[in-house]
Amino acid sequence: MILTTEEDQIRLGNIADNDYEIYALLKQRYSPRIFKEEKIDSEQIKQLFEAARWSASSFNRQPWRFIYAEKGSKEYDKMVDCLSEFNQSWAVNAPMLMLAIYKENTDDGKENFHALHDLGLCLGNMTVQAQYMDIALHHMAGVDWKKAQKSFNVPKGYHVSSAIALGYYGGDIEDLSEDLQENETAKRTRIPQKDFVFKGKWKD
Repeated sequence: MILTTEEDQIRLGNIADNDYEIYALLKQRYSPRIFKEEKIDSEQIKQLFEAARWSASSFNRQPWRFIYAEKGSKEYDKMVDCLSEFNQSWAVNAPMLMLAIYKENTDDGKENFHALHDLGLCLGNMTVQAQYMDIALHHMAGVDWKKAQKSFNVPKGYHVSSAIALGYYGGDIEDLSEDLQENETAKRTRIPQKDFVFKGKWKD
């Protein structure tokens, strides 16, 4: 089964069943484990990083850093080797892999408490921009950050936070294991707003 269209997403339950109307790109965004076997256009890669570049950050410190590698390169294989075994089972087919990194301290040597927050904002920008270009991002916590730091010579004071698999939406779902096929087609769910939004005071 080749997945390429919004109709496929609707049929497989990948379009968000939101309680209130939201921006279409946010409804369509999901984290696939299959991608088209197509290299991401170099100009579009620059567009993704430009979206990241114009993210909001505390005091405009812009603490984010990225290392990316394209499939077929030695660097790509090194990046795959830093992933958890589970993520290796599917991410090895992504056309591009990326490490998301943040600068831990400010220029005057103080801890930048908001660095991770700013990296998250940055990745949010990139994710929506990617969705606009029919590019999927699958963010992965399953990465051996210490190994990645060493393998890619990340200097002291910078911290690998996560890995990301990127590729154009599409691909053959039958390339995945049966368990992952079920995950790919499962209905997307989120906790209701009442469980995380409180007006005036915290509610249990």
